[in-house]
Amino acid sequence: MASLAGWGRGFGWGLYARHRLDVSGGDIWYGVRSIWGAWRRDRLESGVLVACCMRDEGLVCYSVRSGWDLWLAAQGWRAGDEVMVSAVTHPDMARIIRGHGLRPIPVDIDPETLAPRRRALEAALTARTRVVLVAHLFGGRVDLRPVVRFARRHGLLVAEDCAQAFQGPGLMGDTVAELSMYSFGTLKTSTAFGGAVLRVRDRRVLARMREIQDAYPVQRRALYAKKLFGAFWLVAVSRPLPYALLARACAWLGYDLDALVNGAVRAFPAREPEEAFFRRLRQRPCAPLLAMLSRRFRSFDREKLARRASAGERLARRLWVAGAHPGGRALSRTHWLFPVVVHDPEAVVLGLRTYGLDASRATSSIVVVRGPDERSYPAEAHRMMSGVVFLPVSPDLPPQAFDVMADLVNDSRADRTAERVAL
Repeated sequence: MASLAGWGRGFGWGLYARHRLDVSGGDIWYGVRSIWGAWRRDRLESGVLVACCMRDEGLVCYSVRSGWDLWLAAQGWRAGDEVMVSAVTHPDMARIIRGHGLRPIPVDIDPETLAPRRRALEAALTARTRVVLVAHLFGGRVDLRPVVRFARRHGLLVAEDCAQAFQGPGLMGDTVAELSMYSFGTLKTSTAFGGAVLRVRDRRVLARMREIQDAYPVQRRALYAKKLFGAFWLVAVSRPLPYALLARACAWLGYDLDALVNGAVRAFPAREPEEAFFRRLRQRPCAPLLAMLSRRFRSFDREKLARRASAGERLARRLWVAGAHPGGRALSRTHWLFPVVVHDPEAVVLGLRTYGLDASRATSSIVVVRGPDERSYPAEAHRMMSGVVFLPVSPDLPPQAFDVMADLVNDSRADRTAERVAL
């Protein structure tokens, strides 16, 4: 937690937030008005799937966690069977695997492409392996072809977690994956403040998932309304001047800004008991949420996404030290987040905040997955995440902000290189 003295004027009086919500006041107001609408859920869900070109192989869920839970339930695997997972992913994905009596096995990743290492896949393989879950991280995509070749050779399924990689309703789901999952939670691209869309290739599995989900209770409209009203505050406070005032208030009062911001956008409470966790995710999206999803797909702004991607590429070109930017060789990069790996993360965070740039180590909830034993220790994933900092990259930044971020990151990496040479 930074002291009050750590917050500088930077580029004017404002503080540029680490992550701006991808939503307008008009979108939020539409959602609020939808709370009182007389909607038909079946028609709304059908409209969402048509917009995503998934009429016959799609499913709309309360969250990606809910969809992942449904897909595992529909498989009928035995307790003790294994699921390979990208070593860096959301911890709840592994928690759900364990909840089905299965074993999550982390597979180390290449920091440059964020793809699972082939040798790590081979090392993690056993007779009990059933599926490989690949996470597309930070707004880019992993090339699934090598993973699919490995999976087909060993009779495995391939699932992809695309929660951070949405690029438009017409570009959803790799044709080589049995399952593709997209999230529209609070921080996601084209947020609807909840909801997920899944593409499921096996029609029998999809039918079973629908059967299970039909027995779930529907999300309460009042709880969705609470999210929407909170969103007005989040959008307002994420502008530079209000965000700077919030940061200074946290410093004065002794609050942790990271904890406050992350708690406000978290869909599932941290460290929630197992029974409550599964009860929360096993519900259906309410009609207003489905209406909001439909609106976000109809109004998807490709130019806005292109501007964000361009801003990220602009900074990436300024990073001249190798290995500074995880995912630098990922495909179709849109820079939903912009991570860098530095020698002293806290020093870089504090240095950027003196310029009015709110970098953070905790913008995303992703972690390194722990395996049940030491046969697949993801060393590269641990090294990457131990030094990661997320930068507030957006098209709204002043031009000089890109130079400041690049200089601090390059200097940090150069210092580490100099230390190694001295040794």
